[in-house]
Amino acid sequence: MSEYVYIAVMALTTYLIRMLPLTLFQKEIKSRFLRSFLAYVPCACLTAMTFPAILYATGNLLSGAVGLGVAVVLAFRGKGLVTVAAGSCAAVFLAERILSLLAL
Repeated sequence: MSEYVYIAVMALTTYLIRMLPLTLFQKEIKSRFLRSFLAYVPCACLTAMTFPAILYATGNLLSGAVGLGVAVVLAFRGKGLVTVAAGSCAAVFLAERILSLLAL
């Protein structure tokens, strides 16, 4: 019986989270500050979710940081997504190989 209560509470919570903004904010938001703040929310959420995964995906913080550094440098130089991803994967691979050789 309690499982049904949990499911009902979560369904109500999910419904309210999605419907309250639609009912409360029916007029267009005119504040430049609030509009610019809301425009950056998806980027901030995506960053908060992916940044820890980037660093801890390999099991070694150092190789994750090397991959992140290479990706940032390639992205700032205007390289495409495939080039950035391949470059950071290669950097992580090389860093892992070097770290495994140093551990012997």
